[in-house]
Amino acid sequence: MGVKVKGIAKAKANMSRLIGDIQGKKAVRAVYSGLYVGMELTALYTPIGNTSNLINSRYSFVDVKGTKLIGEAGYTAGYAQYVHDPNVKQNFRRSTAKKEFLKLSFEESRSRIDAVMKKEMSL
Repeated sequence: MGVKVKGIAKAKANMSRLIGDIQGKKAVRAVYSGLYVGMELTALYTPIGNTSNLINSRYSFVDVKGTKLIGEAGYTAGYAQYVHDPNVKQNFRRSTAKKEFLKLSFEESRSRIDAVMKKEMSL
């Protein structure tokens, strides 16, 4: 005695679509979380002048290009590259300020970024 069930193919398709949507949202959230963790130390390492223009010009965003998620973080202030350049000699008033502040903050946060992204991607 068998029972005929209708709609199994449609239910499978809906489940696959739902799982794909959840994975896509999780991936975007994981990249944003990784950027957030990486940018935490930049607040400490960024040189601060009279106006605090550089530290207030921080940004981060996630872009989708085809099948790739690309996270970007940086500074919009025009002189950020000059201050970041290790070949340009400068004296910083802030004791925690470092040259290559953006690069160093992400390098030093690498293990925490990996952990946060792994956590965000788990089901």
